[in-house]
Amino acid sequence: MPGLSGSHRAGDGRGTWGYGLPSRLFNALRHPALLFVAILMTAGPSAAAQAAPIKLMAFGDSLSAGFGVEPNEAYPTRLQAALKAKGYDVTIINAGVSGDTTAGGVARLDWALGDHPDYALVELGANDMLRGLDPDEVKANLDKILAALDAAKVKVLLIGMQSSLNWGADYKRRFDRIYPDLATQHHLPLYPFFLDGVALDPKLNQADMLHPNPAGVDVLVARTLPAVTKLLGPPTAPPS
Repeated sequence: MPGLSGSHRAGDGRGTWGYGLPSRLFNALRHPALLFVAILMTAGPSAAAQAAPIKLMAFGDSLSAGFGVEPNEAYPTRLQAALKAKGYDVTIINAGVSGDTTAGGVARLDWALGDHPDYALVELGANDMLRGLDPDEVKANLDKILAALDAAKVKVLLIGMQSSLNWGADYKRRFDRIYPDLATQHHLPLYPFFLDGVALDPKLNQADMLHPNPAGVDVLVARTLPAVTKLLGPPTAPPS
């Protein structure tokens, strides 16, 4: 028959009919009830699937939760805005709980994973340090959290904390080693000190000198942004 290729093998769906159409699609055009199925079989991923935003979980304590600032001034909200300005289609899940310790993080991680994040910023340990908790226990708790995130296929940026000298030089040495040791052990990127550039600056902190004010949050966002974008990889859209 003129115009039809001769490579059709009846019934196997692999041959081609006229104009180079796959035989299953050619047959579907003659039977409208089969057309939708044929399209699904030949089409790539749906536009909706391709457009699904990245889910990034900020899993931490009051520094992530936004203690003492308005919701739109909290670190996750400001970080999301900064990422979107760079072209990232990202939703940041604020999984920060004020006052939380690493043990509390272990206890609630399964619940937090119900949001099915693709990435996580793990920012815990400041409250452990303020309470003088044993650095070995802090490390063990963080190790459990990181192992669980790895098992859930969540890519992690570990955000470190540093100890004050209130508990002595030996405590500080042991505590400050927690984060680089775990980053090496779990092969993770590390942002060494979350409050870098903000700690102890009265212009960037609330009256308690522990929690950043809105200006301090902006400094945290600016300083951590390169590490976060490296974790996420290239953006999917042009910067806004």
